Amino acid sequence: MIVDIHTHIFPDKIRKHREAFFEGEDAFCLLYGSPKAKMVGPEALVEAMDEQGVDRSVTFGFPWNDMNTMRMHNDHVLEAAARFPDRLVPFCCVPIDHPESTSEVQRCLRAGAKGVGELACYKSRMDNQALDALTGIMKCALEFDVPVLIHTNEPIGHAYPGKAAMSLEEIDALLRRFPENRIILAHWGGGIFFYALLKKEMQERFRNVWFDTAASPFLYDSRVYAIAASIIGVDRILFGSDFPLIRPERYRREILTSEFGPQQLDAVMGDNARRLLRI
Repeated sequence: MIVDIHTHIFPDKIRKHREAFFEGEDAFCLLYGSPKAKMVGPEALVEAMDEQGVDRSVTFGFPWNDMNTMRMHNDHVLEAAARFPDRLVPFCCVPIDHPESTSEVQRCLRAGAKGVGELACYKSRMDNQALDALTGIMKCALEFDVPVLIHTNEPIGHAYPGKAAMSLEEIDALLRRFPENRIILAHWGGGIFFYALLKKEMQERFRNVWFDTAASPFLYDSRVYAIAASIIGVDRILFGSDFPLIRPERYRREILTSEFGPQQLDAVMGDNARRLLRI
């Protein structure tokens, strides 16, 4: 089974009239302000899955500031998963610092969401204030026993839309604050997996942490798969495409250059996610 842990879908009204949703949404403008920034609906996602041989996709929306838009988008994801129950796995997405975010997460999990994410601080720091605001959401995820997918990115290197000002210390503080939560760090966790080589503390820190590969072809040399597997173990790597940003086949080609054996390839491409999601 091939499982894509990281995809995005948008309602028709947002895809056709994105400019109507720009006001008060700096992060949305940052990532989707250009008409070249791709947005797809559930039908296009499932069609691409069929073409690319993907069995299941975790899918979610965007962390809107406006809670009406947020609820509408989460409902769209839940409805899409109900229409494609054997193909789409819904996560709920909220802004970290909105006072109604925890109640929205509770609402969505009760309605059938299987996880929380992608949570992100695109326009602010993941500092103590953000972690304080995240506490209710993480507690709710623990109560429902679901994973939380969090946007992280490397603190150095080239700039691109959606690259947040983020330090490894901030990512580490996130993991220290919520050690019991099952956490998926998107985009290879900003490279923090390297520090599993430290003799003290960090191996325990990553006890409930997984790393997805979203956007990897844009960010890392293909050697990252073998290197990450040797450091954190192949069972902690989750295939995520960030579709429609990149199609799954491109990841498959890169992973095949890593000299993984069949079992390792199956683990990354789906078995790890299947166990994490309890599919």
